[in-house]
Amino acid sequence: MIALKGWLSPPTPDAGPPPDPTERRAIKIEIAIVLLVTFGLSGLSSILSLVEDAMVAGSLSEQTVALNTSSSSLGIIDLLYQLLRILRLCAWGALGVYLLWRAGLGPRLIGLAKPKWKNDALPGLGLAALIGIPGLLLYLVANALGLNLTVVPSTIDDHWWRIPALVAYAFANSAAEEIIVVAYVISRLRRLGFSENSSLLASALLRGSYHLYQGLGGGIGNLIMGLVFGRYWQKTNRLWPLLIAHALIDIVAFVGYTALRGHLSWLP
Repeated sequence: MIALKGWLSPPTPDAGPPPDPTERRAIKIEIAIVLLVTFGLSGLSSILSLVEDAMVAGSLSEQTVALNTSSSSLGIIDLLYQLLRILRLCAWGALGVYLLWRAGLGPRLIGLAKPKWKNDALPGLGLAALIGIPGLLLYLVANALGLNLTVVPSTIDDHWWRIPALVAYAFANSAAEEIIVVAYVISRLRRLGFSENSSLLASALLRGSYHLYQGLGGGIGNLIMGLVFGRYWQKTNRLWPLLIAHALIDIVAFVGYTALRGHLSWLP
């Protein structure tokens, strides 16, 4: 009970002297621009998508959404499209690291020092299991109740590069989301004077919002993931475990679906 209370209680990091009005205004503008360029706009689009899906006749589970899709019938062109999408996600992550570095929070200070097996890889594996297994069960329950669309992790055509591209997507998704949604958002809100709990909730709500295109189950599941991941980062200041866990969850979903489709009756 004491350990649980210690985990739930927010840390109190030294955020430095309060920003003056000019700096506060600049930070607010910066956050707005970053979110409009990255996951904030995705969140608004996902909400609109969910409203549209809910207005269509039939339950959400009767509708399908694909996460990774082909963009061309020509293999080489399709590959180039996939690489551009992967590059865009990497650029979002790089933007977050750069802006935090400009604000005096270099990679080491946000938990991106040289990764270590004991401190980063093992916790990453644990977080992947903690989130991935219940997340799959939540999806299946929400889908059965008609609260979630049927999610197809990949519909990319069967090219030689499909598996490497899906793995690259997993790492790019992980980098973009954990750097922007956790490290960047919480750090900048902390600088504005938000409490650790308020910053955590804002980060988790953002994560949940841009997954609503999958349905309520996807939104709620990712909200919970955001609360767990965000608190872990706040308590440990280590970002690598989140990157590793997120990448593993996506690799299992993307590659596992591709390998098992047609062999398991419950896979769409």
